[in-house]
Amino acid sequence: MKLLPSYKYWVINFFGWILFALFMLTIDKITYGGGDSPNRMYYLLSEGVLCGLLGFVLSFIILYFIENYFNIGDYSKRDVYKLIAVVVITQVIYHSLLWPMLNIPANYFLNKSVDLTLLQKLTNVPHFLAYFIVWLFVVLTLKLVYYINTIKVKQLQLEANLKESQLNTLKGQINPHFMFNSLNNIRGLMLEDADIARNMLTNLSETLRYSLTKSELNSISLEDELEMVENYVEISKIQFEDRLQFETEIDQKSLNLQIPPMIIQMLIENSLKHGISNLKRGGKVSLSTLVTNNLLQIKVANSGTLQQSKNSTQLGVKNIKKRLELLYGQNATFTLIEIENEVVATIKIPIV
Repeated sequence: MKLLPSYKYWVINFFGWILFALFMLTIDKITYGGGDSPNRMYYLLSEGVLCGLLGFVLSFIILYFIENYFNIGDYSKRDVYKLIAVVVITQVIYHSLLWPMLNIPANYFLNKSVDLTLLQKLTNVPHFLAYFIVWLFVVLTLKLVYYINTIKVKQLQLEANLKESQLNTLKGQINPHFMFNSLNNIRGLMLEDADIARNMLTNLSETLRYSLTKSELNSISLEDELEMVENYVEISKIQFEDRLQFETEIDQKSLNLQIPPMIIQMLIENSLKHGISNLKRGGKVSLSTLVTNNLLQIKVANSGTLQQSKNSTQLGVKNIKKRLELLYGQNATFTLIEIENEVVATIKIPIV
């Protein structure tokens, strides 16, 4: 933040110096009987205005040094010593000019000069130095607050960029992971039934078209996600045949709610890969949604037990957890538990 080019600063600074000098100097003298005659009153007012005006002009020197040679976010002891030296030099100039200036209204209103000894003039140094210290404190505070806010904004931008980068990386893992499993299924059908394999390729192309267009977004409606899930299940039924039963119980209030794209598909995919595929007789996968307590609950349950293969990377589960964390922080939860020979994956996300 640069104050030198700001006209608002100069206006506020001008009136600030004048009013501060009048309150600290003029009103104090008037209160103690210094304004017993009109001419004396006029002199005291002129004295306060001149003291404030001179401080306003000379504050430019200190501000120029601060804005060009003093970095509020990265300064050394040497920089502090330089700032103190500039303030001292400014005080020397101030007191060298102040008394000759005050002689002008003194001669005009009082018909005499300001007659003070050197010692009396020196005793006034702390008083007028306090003016500059107050002004310096205000300026440095403004610059410090601006610096802190700038750091916060940059930090938020970095966090947002990092979050976006991480989300893009996670989304980039979805399509290859999904394509690898689907193409393996099609390869197994090519020699058994070309027509079924062709239909499976058609469903796969629709599914991939969806994933490529929707995965660029951070949220889509649950209704759109369900369409993609239906295509994926149809592809999977060709592979599992009668071994797969799929059921849904969808809360109608949840259809228009926003969810991360392909997150339900990954739950279904995990339930088939790590659950149904390990059962000789197959099993059932059920998908349900429920809106309750300002939360959207998505539950996918499959027959089987919760066991982790040695060769499993748990990519799908890690992806889901990380995406929920990046998008919702601590406001979303993901659990994976086994209940009576059934694996239940549950996602709860806040309704936006």
